[in-house]
Amino acid sequence: MRIRATVAAVTGALALSALAVPAAQADGRGDVNLSKPSAAERFGASSAKSTFRAAAAAEELPVVTKVTINSGKAVAVGTTNAKTFTVSVTAKHSTGVQDAYVDLWHGTDPTTEEGIDGLLLQNEEVATCTASSATTSTCKLTITAYPGVDLYKNALAGTWKVTVGALAGDGSVYWNDYHTTHKVQRYSKLTVNASPEPVKKGKTITVTGKLTRANWETFQYAGYTSQPVKLQFRKKGSSTHTTVKTIKTDSKGNLKTTVKASADGYFRYSFAGTSTTPAVNATDDFVDVK
Repeated sequence: MRIRATVAAVTGALALSALAVPAAQADGRGDVNLSKPSAAERFGASSAKSTFRAAAAAEELPVVTKVTINSGKAVAVGTTNAKTFTVSVTAKHSTGVQDAYVDLWHGTDPTTEEGIDGLLLQNEEVATCTASSATTSTCKLTITAYPGVDLYKNALAGTWKVTVGALAGDGSVYWNDYHTTHKVQRYSKLTVNASPEPVKKGKTITVTGKLTRANWETFQYAGYTSQPVKLQFRKKGSSTHTTVKTIKTDSKGNLKTTVKASADGYFRYSFAGTSTTPAVNATDDFVDVK
């Protein structure tokens, strides 16, 4: 059950709620923590630095000027290893900034238990904040995503909403469950093999490979089907890859095509990525042309 209490309004999205922690939901592979804290919980009794104070609607609130998640890159998670990434919040207030909060959530409504089916919470109780002036600080935290636990189904891959909070020196709070968005993706792998090698100039080279991505439900890598992938060539001594052609993966993620041997160089496959799967390049495979 969630008990809502409006505290202040920030661009129509600052609705703070005091909530009873929902029971953890479970899937066949483990417990899924969907206990999303409210601003009062984060900056109240749970804060080691300050007691949360409800602000009047007209009162000055902290202003968040920058949020960086995983150095601006999508969070790509594989099948076995947990992925820990850094988040930072830069905020300002006339009384300074003491603490910050970030979580990533997946769903439609953060105010109801049924509205969230994915949640990535910060590891630290309190952020590490470094002041650049009397009014501005950058606060850092880390978040860890566990495949098969936090990411317990493949449907969670894609765009997640980001909650951001900041606590000022006078106890006033900024909190926005829709501050920004960020991608959480299924880690991808791509291989290439060009043969025969060596090969005579003008003869046919067959280039094979495979595009796979993490399956968070089976803990294995499976072929990514019907995806456009570029075959690229880099001439020996050059640092530039040129696209030769674009082909699609088959029903198992396999790639196969042929080209004529023209010069010594390196072949690779290159995948541009999708909303659920990051871009990836295969490691160059050298072909000696006689």
